[in-house]
Amino acid sequence: MAEFTEGARYDAMNERGDTMLILVAVGANLPGPWGDRPITTCLRAVQEVASLPGLRLQAVSAWYGSAAMPPSGQPDYVNGVIRLQGTAQVEPAWLLSALHRIEAAAGRVRSVANAARSLDLDLLAVGDVIRPAGVEPGSGPVLPHPRLAERSFVLQPLRDVCPDWVDPRDGRTVEALIAAVEAAPGPHGCGAASQPLLWNIPQR
Repeated sequence: MAEFTEGARYDAMNERGDTMLILVAVGANLPGPWGDRPITTCLRAVQEVASLPGLRLQAVSAWYGSAAMPPSGQPDYVNGVIRLQGTAQVEPAWLLSALHRIEAAAGRVRSVANAARSLDLDLLAVGDVIRPAGVEPGSGPVLPHPRLAERSFVLQPLRDVCPDWVDPRDGRTVEALIAAVEAAPGPHGCGAASQPLLWNIPQR
């Protein structure tokens, strides 16, 4: 999918009225490139994601603090989820690429798995789309996110913005997913409850 560079094309998409729910996880545990606190980077990222063509911000979760998993001595993470309304022409592969560009601009450097990061944007779900892993590298994101159901630090803020969300893969509600994670934490402790942050953070 080409990037949206023509205003007329974007307007035409809006006029059609075809929309879908999009959920994006936002997290960070390192200062940004200008020394910003992780929460500041996350708040800026929300606005940058919302400004992408074809998207409209609907809700921002509370922000949660959680320890890095697996335990590694990293700083604690700030985590949240944003709910967006997207036009039907917003393709998952294009959106994931756009999220990666926002991460890079915030100083994200991809190295080893589970490394500390200045910004982490995960595409969690796009409507009811079920998209398995592609055969070819770079063929697009797996949807819903393959580890979404294992992560309390994602499920808790997801519930904030979309309490009636249902995983299209197996029909489980977000409440059922949270209960399952809390009852049987994953091997790396991802079921550990995240704690709402104590300082006041604008939600819009």
